[in-house]
Amino acid sequence: MGILINIAEAAGWCDNRYTERRALLDVSRIESMTGAGPRTGSEPPADCGQTRMVRKADAMIIAPASYNSINRLVAGVADNYALAVVAELVGVGLPTVVVPFVNAALARRAPYQTALRVLLSEGIRVLGPGDQWEPHEPGAGGRSHGRLPWQQAFDIATALTERTGDRHQ
Repeated sequence: MGILINIAEAAGWCDNRYTERRALLDVSRIESMTGAGPRTGSEPPADCGQTRMVRKADAMIIAPASYNSINRLVAGVADNYALAVVAELVGVGLPTVVVPFVNAALARRAPYQTALRVLLSEGIRVLGPGDQWEPHEPGAGGRSHGRLPWQQAFDIATALTERTGDRHQ
């Protein structure tokens, strides 16, 4: 994730990070890079009569997107903070890029293939073989993780934002 933050900040973007996997992140490093930690839904609710302010997003990159996350998003399952935010932002038409991180055996399954078609039908850009991004072989995820196409995902998100004219400064 640090690579994507560096790319976004170099281009003058700031970021909102949503995750349920806070324990897997180097929170202090992200805070030092961006000035804010990832939002997890564990923050205390706003006081009565107040709202919690979240910066307006220009685009969203979901990466690495697991088999489960992709299928849950398509099924409308919003059982954690990150998926609830993603589902809502997709629903309002925010330019979205998904970078699947799925092994080839799971990628061949009908539920996954159906999920990709649904995402595409909702206007979500999904990286795939045409982008030189393919599922990794089963058991090779650890070796493939370092190859995530962060710059490509950011460039596509930027192009989608320019196309919609939704870029906020």
